[in-house]
Amino acid sequence: MTGSRLPGPTRICDMVAIQRGTERPNDVVVITAHIDSRVTDVMNANAFEPGANDDGSGVSAILEAARVLSKHKFPGTIVYSLDSGEEQGLYGGRVIAEYAKAQGWNVIADLNNDIIGNSCSSDGVCDSTHARVLSEGPRSQGETELMAATHSLGGENDSPSRNISRFIASLADRLNIGLSVRQIWRTDRFGRGGDQIEFLKLGFPAARISVAVENYNWQHQDVRVENGIHYGDTIDHVDFAYLAKMTKLNAAALAAIASAPPPPAPKAEGAVSTDTTITWFPMLRAKAYEVRWRRTDANSWQASRRVPCLSGPAASIIVAGFRTCLVVLPHIRVDDWVFGVSSVGANGFESPVASAVPGGAFRPYVAPPAKTSR
Repeated sequence: MTGSRLPGPTRICDMVAIQRGTERPNDVVVITAHIDSRVTDVMNANAFEPGANDDGSGVSAILEAARVLSKHKFPGTIVYSLDSGEEQGLYGGRVIAEYAKAQGWNVIADLNNDIIGNSCSSDGVCDSTHARVLSEGPRSQGETELMAATHSLGGENDSPSRNISRFIASLADRLNIGLSVRQIWRTDRFGRGGDQIEFLKLGFPAARISVAVENYNWQHQDVRVENGIHYGDTIDHVDFAYLAKMTKLNAAALAAIASAPPPPAPKAEGAVSTDTTITWFPMLRAKAYEVRWRRTDANSWQASRRVPCLSGPAASIIVAGFRTCLVVLPHIRVDDWVFGVSSVGANGFESPVASAVPGGAFRPYVAPPAKTSR
């Protein structure tokens, strides 16, 4: 359990379980949901507040994922976090994000599950075959410093969080569990937020997983019946078959990310050239890399090439005294494509793709030292 003293008398405590990795314990994937609930008046702490979907559904997914995955061992670490104070201002998300930073964790991703258990909305629209994954565009942490480079070189749609979204969407297709992902190119829904935002503020990749269609009559409402309409977040509104699919997707994503080496931080070069050169520093325990590219107006990776990074001159070079992986893509013009690289472990698991764009690396942004004039 972690805790943090917030301004005033409030103390927020999260319930946290850590499943330490066997090979790379500092490489961490976090799954979050919040354990607090609310009714119409966010300050009313005395009303009946069942919170079955918001966010009992996310909590149950985490508990089930922990039950299943704790029976296995993974190279990387999995952190299961049940957050407090989300409805009051994302306080619990801030606690666990700041704890991750203080511990020096290399957070590959935070998967925030918030409202994942209903499949029908108040207007009669139902959808039990899709999940939404919401992710930020230009990264919020370091955004000001990266602005000029992004305007020049692109990368508005290639933050680490966007690539987490792509990773989950691709995984859902491979799982074949009757659930596809709609990638929503927004940090969260209009005028709303979730605990993943606190991870984004600190530079950690994060995305929100949520239902395909929300029912607003069942969120943030006093439990009641008016004019034949049921209001309130009660358990009879949960679609358990749908929630089971959402839980399977989460468990598979946790296992996959914890099994693969972290993605590298690639660079793409090729100005005034008919070829593109991709370079990156090797990652610990990566046995191969998947170089991927797509047209700048495509939302998913379109082509790829798996390469080793060995000690031979054909696969690597020495840059500033460091062994550096290098791939040349002939007749692929850098202007027309976005490039990225993922790591592949000896177990065959592949990491999310890190794009070769400003701020594309899966780590908090650190501004380069200011140049001094003489």
